[in-house]
Amino acid sequence: MARIPYVDPSTAPDEVRAAFDALPAHLNIFRTMAHATNSFRPLLRLGSSILGEQQLDPKLREYAILLAARSLGGRYEWVQHVPIAIACGATQEQVDALERGELDAAVFGDVERRFLAFVQESIDDTRPSDATFEAASSKFSSRELVETLLTVGYYQMLARLTECMDVELDEPIGMKVVKSATANRRS
Repeated sequence: MARIPYVDPSTAPDEVRAAFDALPAHLNIFRTMAHATNSFRPLLRLGSSILGEQQLDPKLREYAILLAARSLGGRYEWVQHVPIAIACGATQEQVDALERGELDAAVFGDVERRFLAFVQESIDDTRPSDATFEAASSKFSSRELVETLLTVGYYQMLARLTECMDVELDEPIGMKVVKSATANRRS
């Protein structure tokens, strides 16, 4: 049971209600975030930007999200993003390897392993080693590296929120949230 009540979109302030109207579903995570009335819409915009506007390959983005969730025991984000990762090209074997922390497993290619090392070191040590940074920056643009770090930070924030507030799991909505983010980009 959640530690705080979920916001009811029908009784929320107008700005919050309008933001809910644009969402693909009224998930418990959104109904919890909505308590931060003034931050809710900017948080949703950042999430939409991460899911719909990055240059970073979507499969790699999902790897970063899963590692961020795993780092803080973010079960909610894990449950929601495994189907998205698979829809973006990850295999179940890759997802299983991420869950076990086997980032150098043979199921990942060289570029993926460089990326995963960069993400994991940024999670574990904040600052990846020079060797790891050089290996990642030889394959990824500055924009992609910064997008990766913003993704990790955003999803660690969400994991803290869902774990601290005991947000109840919703059924995964898969690509609906990504498609919504992409549609919002066009509008």
